[in-house]
Amino acid sequence: MTAKTHESVVTGQFGPRASAYVTSAVHAQGEDLQALAEIVRGQGAARALDLGCGGGHVSFHVAPHVQEVVAYDLSEEMLAAVRQAAKDRGLSNIMTRQGAVERLPFEDASFDFVLSRFSAHHWRDFAAGLREARRVLKTGGTAVFMDAVSPGQGLLDTYLQALELLRDPSHFRNYTRAEWRQALTEAGFRPDAGTGRKVPLEFSSWVARINTPGLHVQAIRSLQGRVSKDVLDYFQTQPDGSFVLDCMTFVAAPA
Repeated sequence: MTAKTHESVVTGQFGPRASAYVTSAVHAQGEDLQALAEIVRGQGAARALDLGCGGGHVSFHVAPHVQEVVAYDLSEEMLAAVRQAAKDRGLSNIMTRQGAVERLPFEDASFDFVLSRFSAHHWRDFAAGLREARRVLKTGGTAVFMDAVSPGQGLLDTYLQALELLRDPSHFRNYTRAEWRQALTEAGFRPDAGTGRKVPLEFSSWVARINTPGLHVQAIRSLQGRVSKDVLDYFQTQPDGSFVLDCMTFVAAPA
């Protein structure tokens, strides 16, 4: 068996699926993106970092309101898809850089906004990524982190992490709301309480988007068929496997 780094697993999963994430309705829409646009509105001289940009949807929503957006991601294939989509949308102020969140190639206090959506649950070192985000944020700047979160209760947490890992081996962890706030504080931020929302996930497109192997799809469906009613009810699990995911947005200022 060939040894792999976590970073190579991430790029191996997402690079070949770049176009699917650019066009994903789940990623392209949401109240959190609308709220983000309001946060940056009127900041025409600002520079923003889209940390772990994925399909680029944060960049696309922010770019009309700021001077420059740097879309940053591990996957060069994903960045190529973002560049093409930005060109197609006429967004000439989106630049791309490739690399890991734990080692940002930017000077201290480089950005007015640091923004991250549906990325942190893939980071190899959550604390280091947040410290780097704080380092490159200007005094008086704003950071916004949006991600799926764990319910926190033991059984629900175990179940959710199992689903996520079976679907996508680059999944690292969905953190709880309390874990997020503690980690942000320890990284040098002053986070708000967080704003939650429920995101419905249609099962067939959820597994197709990341090209989950058929055997793993069967394992997910088997697990859904064997857990308790309390677990299924919490995630509002449907007969076809579709379910609802807890997500949070945290707005943080430098401490």
